[in-house]
Amino acid sequence: MLNDAGSESIEEPSHNEPELGVSTNCDNDTATDKRDEVKEYRSKNAVVVHEVTGLHTENSEQTELAKENSDEQLGSKAQVTNMTLLAPRPSNVQQTGLNENLLIDLLLKTLHVNGACSIRKLVDYLALSGGVIQELIELGKSKSLIENTSRNLEGEIRFEVSHLGAAQAEKAMVKSGYLGKAPVPLSQYQKICRAQSNRTEPITHQEFNEAFSDVVFPEEMIEKVGPALNSSKPILIYGLPGTGKSFFCRQLNRIFGDDVLIPHAIEVNNEIIQVFDPEIHQVNEEVVNTQALLKLEIGHDPRWIKCQRPLVITGGELSLEMLETRFDPNSKTYRAPLQVKANNGILLLDDLGRQKISPKELFNRWIIPLEERRDFLSLQSGLHFEVPFELLMLFSTNLDPNELIDDAFLRRLGYKIPFAPMEISQYQQIWLQTCKDLDLQCKETCFEYLIDKLHKRHNKAYLPCYPRDLLTIIHDQVAFKKLPNEVTEPLLDFAWQSYFV
Repeated sequence: MLNDAGSESIEEPSHNEPELGVSTNCDNDTATDKRDEVKEYRSKNAVVVHEVTGLHTENSEQTELAKENSDEQLGSKAQVTNMTLLAPRPSNVQQTGLNENLLIDLLLKTLHVNGACSIRKLVDYLALSGGVIQELIELGKSKSLIENTSRNLEGEIRFEVSHLGAAQAEKAMVKSGYLGKAPVPLSQYQKICRAQSNRTEPITHQEFNEAFSDVVFPEEMIEKVGPALNSSKPILIYGLPGTGKSFFCRQLNRIFGDDVLIPHAIEVNNEIIQVFDPEIHQVNEEVVNTQALLKLEIGHDPRWIKCQRPLVITGGELSLEMLETRFDPNSKTYRAPLQVKANNGILLLDDLGRQKISPKELFNRWIIPLEERRDFLSLQSGLHFEVPFELLMLFSTNLDPNELIDDAFLRRLGYKIPFAPMEISQYQQIWLQTCKDLDLQCKETCFEYLIDKLHKRHNKAYLPCYPRDLLTIIHDQVAFKKLPNEVTEPLLDFAWQSYFV
């Protein structure tokens, strides 16, 4: 049997397990027989499942061994299954949740720009199943907008726009210049975005330590930051430059560790807003080579992309316009604002207080989203619509928080966490680890020289940025002069004088 993408399909094995329910007035032998029947059924189906996943085993011991050796693979398949349930593939136009006229216009624009295409090619262009594409083509043919043309080298029928279809495609381009994957309806985006919230599972002390096992953090800092990550309120991190604020925020996605679905675009009142941004969203789709997975049509709606939880960082360049839906009058396309691109991830506003807008204006814009976890945007037509605000909001500043914003806004921030210089022991850990990373040797006497003759003499705090910066200068000098890969006192003096003014 052929599926809607033109590939051969096979039927899934039956999963009608015999019922174990036994009447209260039956005898023990009947109950035992029933349990044996269920056990035999489960044993047989275990082999079927493992055959499908490529993990065929002959007995229970081998099954357990295979399971232990493939935890990561099975975990990945489990997530694929969850995403399939969350965003199932639509098999017809109605199941896409979109207006058929919007899809017809998108199809016509695609054919008009790319020329004659086969159904398989259109599936790639629009991220819709072959069945949906075929239904749209038939609709287009019935309106004399689409017609058949010659076959390609693979013998596949190709389609192109008629003169009437070309005229409608050009008319549609004037209204909306969007070309690409089909969007998802706003209602579906709202539902899936909330289902993928990073607040659904609390973060524990153990998970924090495991995620940052290779990063030096003071224990008192962990005690403050850890609980803050479980809060629904934003977090303000402040302290001297170089104390690791920005570095810490950039590493937070380690803790969540899972993937989420990001739509290519969303549809609002027949307008298409592009959400996916390749500079922000790191695609994590597996390359599936198992033919069985294709035949069983395992996978989520391809209008959604499996990505790492996004991390969006903005600093002094932030303006209020970047927090609203932006319409480009030249390309006739809409772009989603930063907070929508950051949904289900982290939004870091670095260098708070150095933006073109005042902190007060910024917080006034975000009062409702921060408290109600929803935001209100608008289209060029003036239509307002609601989107989820499901993200971890972080503010970072080198300035005194009391000088930036008043007490009312500080209360709304929830957690205010200071980042301070490190103790010597922690500073030494970072120093030695950086030496190892740069393939440099450093004797204990040289580190003592760094502390006693340089840090203490010049009254410099032990900031976590110094080891990397100073040792990089030493590494450059070693390479330039072809010196031994060893930190020496003269090299420390050179790096210190080069680094500090």
